[in-house]
Amino acid sequence: MSGFSADWLALRESFDREARRAASSSFDLGGLAARLRGGDSVLTVLDLACGTGANLRELAPRLGGVQRWTLVDHDPRLLAAVPGAMASWCRTQGLSLVASNGGLRFEGPGLTVEVEMLTCDLAQPFDAASFGRHRLITASALLDLVSARWIDGLAQCARDAEAALLFALSVDGCVEWQPPLSGDEEIHRLFASHQRRDKGFGPALGGDAVQHAAARLSALGYEVAQAASDWHVDGTNGARSMAMLRAMIEGAAAAAQEQDPAVTSIEGWMARRLERIASTTLRVGHRDLLATLP
Repeated sequence: MSGFSADWLALRESFDREARRAASSSFDLGGLAARLRGGDSVLTVLDLACGTGANLRELAPRLGGVQRWTLVDHDPRLLAAVPGAMASWCRTQGLSLVASNGGLRFEGPGLTVEVEMLTCDLAQPFDAASFGRHRLITASALLDLVSARWIDGLAQCARDAEAALLFALSVDGCVEWQPPLSGDEEIHRLFASHQRRDKGFGPALGGDAVQHAAARLSALGYEVAQAASDWHVDGTNGARSMAMLRAMIEGAAAAAQEQDPAVTSIEGWMARRLERIASTTLRVGHRDLLATLP
């Protein structure tokens, strides 16, 4: 699987958080947690491609109560960064954090969460036994990187385990730059084609991933809800926003160049975009998806 740096994950986290806040009213996660627990006191959660734990930080307070999370990622360096990221976050949230049996435990009023971390190559066949231990399977910014076959396999394992699924921040293919500049459409076309390259899971679905997952899960008997969770990045909002815009501009140009090295206009587009970075806004379309069994 293609890797992501901890620096990139840290840069995007605040924009992810704002995007997910916009979608949060569409999903009653407290009610979902109560239903998934049933007669158990603990809600078990499996977080795929967890990175440094941003999905945990977003969801655990909204789910509430007693939880046990298994964080899975292929990159041991990202998993090694989880304790530090969690310690910083817990301080801002007024939560206590301790190391516990090789994992972590944090708690506060109405919330107790135990966390274990596993290094695992998610491109390999799924271990059905691991899925059976969890009531909720979740991932953030993952679906658009994987293939239709991978999603179908995950959906079947989840159905066999009678688990709910929550996928956040999957791109939907919509990108809007303001003000528009010549070259935007060509760069987007090349970037979208690059997104569909094999990331280790087979040909990636890119912007079609959420709709494919929704159709597959519906066919398996799930009730599926979706909500928009778009990034909105405004260069007038200061250094962090400009850093995010710079990363997006340079990343789009690099992907476009890699997709078609014969295109000669890419560097000019990047230069024009960077010149106007302080007055630029960018919307990147994302979708959140929640699938539950009746």
